[in-house]
Amino acid sequence: MDTPHAILRSSLQSMHALLDKAVEGMTADQLNFRPSEGGVSGFFSLWHYVRTEDNIVNYVTQGRPTVWLNGGYNEQFGLPRNSQGTGMTTEEANAVQVQDVKAWHAYQQGVWAATDDYLASMSPDEFNSRKVTIKPLGEMSLWQGIYGVCLSHGYRHVGEIEYVRGVQGLGGLTI
Repeated sequence: MDTPHAILRSSLQSMHALLDKAVEGMTADQLNFRPSEGGVSGFFSLWHYVRTEDNIVNYVTQGRPTVWLNGGYNEQFGLPRNSQGTGMTTEEANAVQVQDVKAWHAYQQGVWAATDDYLASMSPDEFNSRKVTIKPLGEMSLWQGIYGVCLSHGYRHVGEIEYVRGVQGLGGLTI
């Protein structure tokens, strides 16, 4: 029988694969497209999620620099150094765009690898015994931080990207 730790690790790997598939083959213009009905671009949703996971797994949980900062991706993409989108105005969110899709995918894969490496090396006992503070949400167990804020949150953004794909005629359902 799989442990909660193994289930979480496998579930994050599956969600990462869905995010990868959701943006597979999309151009910068397609990723940056904003539906006329409102909302954010597929890229904003993706950027927000990947940056959030990077922050939680690397900075909040391990006290290490993020993949974002280690790789100088904020400078490479001309995007905020510390923000991951929470609380941005519509104008600020609309300014979050990608031009170099290949470089973005390299960053995204780096975050997926860092998350998996961390989960592979950690003690499952840490999930409930350890507390983390995720701003602006507050203090919670490590389990809630990774399961609730990373995994559950990630599936929401898969759906947003699927919607943006669909309204562009790219097909919404990637599974």
